Amino acid sequence: MTSADLARCTIVLFVVLVVQQTLLDSVRIAGAHPDAMLLLPIAAGYVAGPDRGAGFGFAAGVLADLFLPTTFGLSALVFCLVGYGTGLTVRGLVRSSWWLPPIVAAGATSVGLAVYAILGSVLGEPGTVTTSLAPALVVATPAAVVLATPVVRLVSWALPAVSSGHGAGIGSGPR
Repeated sequence: MTSADLARCTIVLFVVLVVQQTLLDSVRIAGAHPDAMLLLPIAAGYVAGPDRGAGFGFAAGVLADLFLPTTFGLSALVFCLVGYGTGLTVRGLVRSSWWLPPIVAAGATSVGLAVYAILGSVLGEPGTVTTSLAPALVVATPAAVVLATPVVRLVSWALPAVSSGHGAGIGSGPR
């Protein structure tokens, strides 16, 4: 990753963090709000593969953890796992369909929120599974569908796509 890529990634992280903290956190339904920070590793895994999805997820999670009253590092762990899992899941898919990013974002958001609630419960956060999970799923999943396309475009601007490496040397050697 070049320094220009790193600068673009930093810009995207801070723009989405500001949007999250100023706009999306104030949109509350039953105590839950949309989570654009969780969409960052999903989009990174979708665009650039599992390794970059995990790295982007860790960075986004650490930034999100700075503003949450939960166990520090929980978001970083969950976002890292979600970014890696999304990258693995979509690795073999043809990504030419316009409807694929919203579907992937909805599924990965649901999985990410469930993992967050389960790990939060294991780490001693009270009520994460029983009272917080259902409203979070009802609010964040449809919001992920709506926000998926702009977030994927932002992340694809920041992270250049990585080729899978399959067949990289075919036809390029001396004959």
